[in-house]
Amino acid sequence: MLKRIAIRMAAIVVTILIGLLVSATLVRMAPGFDSDEHQLDSRLSADTIAALKADKLANRNLLSFYATYIAHALHGDLGRSSALGTPVSELIRQRAGQTFRTCGSGLALGCGIGFLFAFATGIARASGLDLLFGSIATLSLCIPIAALALIFVLLRVPAGLAIATVIYPVVYRYARNILVRTLSMPHVITALAKGSGPIRILICHIIPVCAGQFLAIAGISVSLALSASIAIESLCGIPGLGQLAWQSALARDLPVLVTLTALIAVVTILANSLSDLVPPTVRSQGS
Repeated sequence: MLKRIAIRMAAIVVTILIGLLVSATLVRMAPGFDSDEHQLDSRLSADTIAALKADKLANRNLLSFYATYIAHALHGDLGRSSALGTPVSELIRQRAGQTFRTCGSGLALGCGIGFLFAFATGIARASGLDLLFGSIATLSLCIPIAALALIFVLLRVPAGLAIATVIYPVVYRYARNILVRTLSMPHVITALAKGSGPIRILICHIIPVCAGQFLAIAGISVSLALSASIAIESLCGIPGLGQLAWQSALARDLPVLVTLTALIAVVTILANSLSDLVPPTVRSQGS
């Protein structure tokens, strides 16, 4: 057990370090990184413009920035936003709660509806339900996230529902395939033949077998929710991490983007690791 935890922690650290380097490289190589629209402001003094140029030059050497960032991060210093002039740690602390609430409500609703519709389709074995829920999922996948955000803004619907609309199709499709296979297992067929109700079948015969796979789907959904929050929060005017990521990308704000990459990587890896917490004996039960 300790060996598995050590391997998992090492994988998390390596993934974060690689993600930070890739993120910093992409931002540094982006067109217009060395330019700053603030330098064109005629109201600024020559000293201020010189300071802005010096700040850009400080991040020009990618390896130097990366090494400095890692060294400072180990001491709790995540740098300072070049666009907003505020410590990155303070920006994260101010906005993280809003994003986690929005993504949390969207995840709970999207996963709940997806699993519920998948179970209803499998237990009823009705082609009409499958066609209906599948069509809703297909339609949701066809609409761009930005368009969904605009629709929900016009309808004045909470942003969490927009994220749920992004999560539902993925959860439904994966969960439906898993449940169809599980419902054809001998122990489930026997329980159905004995007259067991749907709730009892779900709790006693399906969840113990599919818990690991369901957790894996939920882990995938976390990364989907975080990526969707960028467009949704930006278009809906929600002051969360997604809006901050969008603003920082436009401003080529290297310290903020690198920190957000690390944060998203940690959350995603931890969410995907939940399936490993399910004992192998439970995941293989009934197979």
